[in-house]
Amino acid sequence: MGLKMIIAGALVYLILLGAYAGKAAAAVTCDPMALSPCATAMFSPSKPKPTADCCNNLKLQAKCMCKYATDPKFKGYIQSPDAKRVADSCHVPFPKC
Repeated sequence: MGLKMIIAGALVYLILLGAYAGKAAAAVTCDPMALSPCATAMFSPSKPKPTADCCNNLKLQAKCMCKYATDPKFKGYIQSPDAKRVADSCHVPFPKC
């Protein structure tokens, strides 16, 4: 019976951990200014590769891209070929909104 209790306890722990991780992942704050490290990669005439900061922030903001794409202030940037190039370079799936 002792082994069954340990296994049951481990399963409860994993379930609770999964539920907590899901809530933490859902708590992404959409902040378009977090994408400012991507400005050089998007707007420089030389089209440099995005920096690690750019890619990290882009990954964190990925769930917000459709929101940005429908905002008139950001729509032109998000829907530009350069945005797709930067997302591809960072291995972030480009949203289909």
